[in-house]
Amino acid sequence: MNWEAIIAPYAQVVEELKVKLKGMRRQFEYEARHSPIEFITGRVKPVQSILEKAEKRQIPLERIEEEIQDIAGVRVVCQFVDDIYTVVEMLRSRKDFSIIEEKDYISDKKASGYRSFHMTIEYPVETIHGNKKVLAEIQIRTLAMNFWATNEHSLNYKYKGRIPVDLKKRLQRAAEAAFKLDEEMSKIKTEVQEAQRIFHRK
Repeated sequence: MNWEAIIAPYAQVVEELKVKLKGMRRQFEYEARHSPIEFITGRVKPVQSILEKAEKRQIPLERIEEEIQDIAGVRVVCQFVDDIYTVVEMLRSRKDFSIIEEKDYISDKKASGYRSFHMTIEYPVETIHGNKKVLAEIQIRTLAMNFWATNEHSLNYKYKGRIPVDLKKRLQRAAEAAFKLDEEMSKIKTEVQEAQRIFHRK
């Protein structure tokens, strides 16, 4: 398989989405309004990870592009929980891609304690062979959720998905603490935003 040719449109999707989301962030700043977007990251899943996922889920190689939805992944990190839903609404109103699926792991967290909003989109990429529709995943989460998820991901990698029970319990407690932090910050959101506006005016 020519992996470079397969991966190229996904890399293009990631770059284009990052540019568009950063543009949305700048528009809020131009209007001197609070931007729901703190920062954006993106990546294309490494070939080895794609193959491992395909093997684990028993996906034949020729079905990879249809079956694996997160080969292209973009993460939008927000300050506050309700910023997540502001971003979700903005993405829903866009006309340059279509939303295939939404999973709200904030109101319905995973057993591990993981919280985030996932959106699977179908994005049209212009290639030299014409238009190609590519699946991509957008994850939207707060800074606290992101901190927790990054550490949980590293531990999952270290223990090959079999995190020891005591560590799992600690992670769940940490997830609850992260969520409490988000709840407390939401309560003082107006104060924080006012302080940020004063700071930016200087």
